Amino acid sequence: MGCTLGAALFSVTAMAQDNHWVSDHLPTFVRSGPTDEYRIVGTLESGDPVTVLQTQGDYTQVRGPDGDTVWIQSQFVQSEPSAQQQLPALQQKVDQLTQRLDGIDDEWNQRVADMRSELESRKQQVEELQSTNDQLSQAYSQAESKMREMQARLDTQEEDLLMRYFMYGGGVAGAGLVVGLIVPHLPRRRRKRDRWF
Repeated sequence: MGCTLGAALFSVTAMAQDNHWVSDHLPTFVRSGPTDEYRIVGTLESGDPVTVLQTQGDYTQVRGPDGDTVWIQSQFVQSEPSAQQQLPALQQKVDQLTQRLDGIDDEWNQRVADMRSELESRKQQVEELQSTNDQLSQAYSQAESKMREMQARLDTQEEDLLMRYFMYGGGVAGAGLVVGLIVPHLPRRRRKRDRWF
């Protein structure tokens, strides 16, 4: 019997004592031994942390939250915290992400508002520049029209001046001609001869 017990103990897979949890499957009964023939001595709640002591067959010996050593089916033991245990941390992450998303949404809305304000400002500047450009174009057109008018006046004045010069020159030439024609026909005064007697 000692050899059998030694062989049985030798076949037991010893596992390091680390933290594990009861899975989320309900109900989770625990027994006093590593087979279904042992009596049920209680239950463990889903998510209860347990310490794995050893595994034999389909059962794992664990130490529960109250310190009792019991056997539980291995399929109900998992190496990760149960959903119940993970829920607060997951909820915290969800809250953080929600807060960040809300912040991103607020930031994006602010950026959109800033861009709209900037767009309105640029649009106003463009309208002001367009108005200034229209005024400059109108002033240029008026200046060009006035310049054409002044050029026409200048041309007219030049023509009038040339005409006056021509008429003045013609008058002088005509007067000279008349004088030239009249003078030869004017009677000459005779010179008095000095008489000695």
